[in-house]
Amino acid sequence: MTTHEPASQAVDGSVPDQRTDPDEATPTATGDLAATAETPSAGASAATGLDVVGSQAPHADTSAWAAPAGRDGVGGSWAAVDGLATGAVAGQGVVVLAPDGPLEPADGQRQDDAGRWPDPAGTDDAAGGADGGGPGRRGFLARLAWGHQDDPRWARPGLWLLLAATALLYLWGLGRSGWANDFYSAAAQAGSASWKAMFYGSSDAGNAITVDKPPVAMWLMSLSVRIFGLSSWSILVPEALCGVASVGLLYATVRRAFNPAAGLIAGAVLATTPVAVLMFRFNNPDALLVLLLVGAAYATLRAVERASARWLVLAGVLVGFGFLTKMLQAFLIVPVLALVYLVAAPTTWWRRVRHVLASGLALVVSGGWFVAVVALVPASDRPYIGGSQHNSLWELTFGYNGLGRLTGNETGSVGGGGARAGAAAGGRTFGPPSQGGGWGQTGWGRMFNSEIGGQVAWLLPAALALLIAGLVVTARRGRTDRARAAFLVWGGWLVVTGAVFSQMQGIFHPYYTVALAPAIGALVGMGAVMLWEHRSHPAASLTLAAVTAGTTWWCARLLGRTSGWHTWLRPTVLVVGFAAAVLLIGLPRLTARAGLAVAGLALVVGLAGPTSYALATADSPHTGAIPSAGPTAAATRPGGGPGGFGGFGQGRGLGQGRGFGQGGTNGFPGFGAPGGAPTLPGGGTGQGGTGGQGGTGQGGGRFGGLAGGMGGGMGGLLGGTTPGADLTATLKKNASAYRWAAATVGSENAAGYQLATREPVMAIGGFNGTDPSPTLAQFQQYVAAGKIHYFIGGGLSGSGNGGSQSAAAIAAWVQQNFTATTVDGVTVYDLTATATATTSATTTTARAT
Repeated sequence: MTTHEPASQAVDGSVPDQRTDPDEATPTATGDLAATAETPSAGASAATGLDVVGSQAPHADTSAWAAPAGRDGVGGSWAAVDGLATGAVAGQGVVVLAPDGPLEPADGQRQDDAGRWPDPAGTDDAAGGADGGGPGRRGFLARLAWGHQDDPRWARPGLWLLLAATALLYLWGLGRSGWANDFYSAAAQAGSASWKAMFYGSSDAGNAITVDKPPVAMWLMSLSVRIFGLSSWSILVPEALCGVASVGLLYATVRRAFNPAAGLIAGAVLATTPVAVLMFRFNNPDALLVLLLVGAAYATLRAVERASARWLVLAGVLVGFGFLTKMLQAFLIVPVLALVYLVAAPTTWWRRVRHVLASGLALVVSGGWFVAVVALVPASDRPYIGGSQHNSLWELTFGYNGLGRLTGNETGSVGGGGARAGAAAGGRTFGPPSQGGGWGQTGWGRMFNSEIGGQVAWLLPAALALLIAGLVVTARRGRTDRARAAFLVWGGWLVVTGAVFSQMQGIFHPYYTVALAPAIGALVGMGAVMLWEHRSHPAASLTLAAVTAGTTWWCARLLGRTSGWHTWLRPTVLVVGFAAAVLLIGLPRLTARAGLAVAGLALVVGLAGPTSYALATADSPHTGAIPSAGPTAAATRPGGGPGGFGGFGQGRGLGQGRGFGQGGTNGFPGFGAPGGAPTLPGGGTGQGGTGGQGGTGQGGGRFGGLAGGMGGGMGGLLGGTTPGADLTATLKKNASAYRWAAATVGSENAAGYQLATREPVMAIGGFNGTDPSPTLAQFQQYVAAGKIHYFIGGGLSGSGNGGSQSAAAIAAWVQQNFTATTVDGVTVYDLTATATATTSATTTTARAT
């Protein structure tokens, strides 16, 4: 009897998932780097007396192909007898394969359109895939704890070590950042006090206005605060856990397509990317968004393996919730995921199309239900949608948080892109569109410039080079090849997202680039392992050497941008990195152990720069709306350190107050606001101050403060106010008798008071003070009904980039009708008391602080 040997293994030690593709003329192998099946030989299987396990080699005696094994339901073996193939299949009887006919079990079961056999053992579980299920396979919990049976012994301990180190990096000293971004911390506090506020993502428990993002990220923090109480840790720990989960999920995704080594490298790159460390220790929505999108990539590649509609639907659901986390940014990877499935899924074309449509429907439902709720609930029964000018979630989606980010036309923005000049500015702009207005240089070099490079770009050139190498190596493989599908997913993610970020004319912050980190990690892990597996080929070793040399040079260049910081690190990276590159040229001639040592050295050099920045990031507190990673974060934040608002035109101005800050080294340039804007009531009468000069960031132009505008840059943009003890006690007194303990202009200003008092504070005009909520008439009604106790002076003018003037109108009305007092240096108006003096003769109560 003639039998076949098992199919050769993939690099992770598992048998590749091989099947006949009905759309191809020849069978395909979807495992990664899988070698072709061996030629027939004699042998016997312990289970069936035959030695065959799913070989796809052409049968020696027929023109047919042997059946796939394991995960596709055929857990048995095949043998050739006199021109026919017979086999014993566990639970399915005997299968006969005629030379010109399909495989068919004796009980009448047939392959489906994807070339798969029925799965009688139910082994198609969530953690199986190509190496899950089958006799003797570990169950889900066992695989979770000890790893897959085919993994090397070091794989699972390596993963647990990676996750533990990541958790330590993301959690160590987490509380030193305080409330981090007060804007979102206040929303979490509000959500912990009111289910309605939590559902809508309101800035306050009185439900005046929402944050300018969808609510899902707020849900996570609000639930944590409800359970553990309000503290820095209860707000920030969920973000850190999102980071640990993202690293673990990226490992699982890359491991399925390649092997544990590739997964560990990918996870390590993500974990040590400086901007990832920053955002997984911060409370912006980006942390949750990254986790959801990595999950969507994982589900898509699972779907590609077996043409699984349910996994593709799950990917759509995850992207939908990504939309409810940070709106249209979640959709950047959607075309990539859909195209890869249409290209690589092992089933017929029309079935692939139906699966993609089903996934699209799942995305619409999972992301659109909240939009429908907001549209159907009367505006009087829900908070105003922050960031919009017409109380519309659609407007927020496609305007301020959508197309406006691309074009710069963002009504109500505090700064902005190409069309940013309010009427009060007389048509003057903050900067030419080619420079992204007040948001830094645009263009294809943006990801590598002085503001962005140190955040995320350490291994970006290596990732692009390894993407090209991976596509070249897999170019001649079958349509359904898993390795190529993985390169297309992560490469498409990197290229599309990076291109959009590079060309955005509107609001853009360096921390947005955390969305690139998973793709960079995956491509580095996959590409490095693929070239290592082909190291006997001169082209592979030369490519590894070139990538190592290029990465060494680029990392040294980035380290050189931080002068005076660990000066020994840059020359060390240069010497060791170039030495490793030279040794990699001779990789084919090295012993296995020596080659592994050289490869490990190259990896350490590549991670040295970003890891040093990551450690510096974790060792520093980060607050405000625009945090920055790296050892000089305080100086490199856009605009830099302390400064002050200039006055807002003629009349009663703010005077000197908390400000955006002066320009700092490597920072974004400062910007000026239009002059002549309506003013907010200040601590007294007098002439409004003149805005100062915008700071000069290294490598960026100077944007001078316009007359009467805001001087300085945007360092730690609009960090929340920290009120003194007397003011806090004043605001808390009898607060339960009012819907809002106080009202003030701007969400960041309101957030500081709300977090200090744990009482609702109305943010007039939303984040920038430019939203028309409440209107003057609405505010007057609230005051008449006794729903607001105090009005706190200061904050933004509500005049940025063509936004509403409601905030300025409310401020003027308060100033004209109520008496001002000064508490802890802050102007406060009691809205429950009748004015006893005109605005030209206010009563001031000075209290020691």
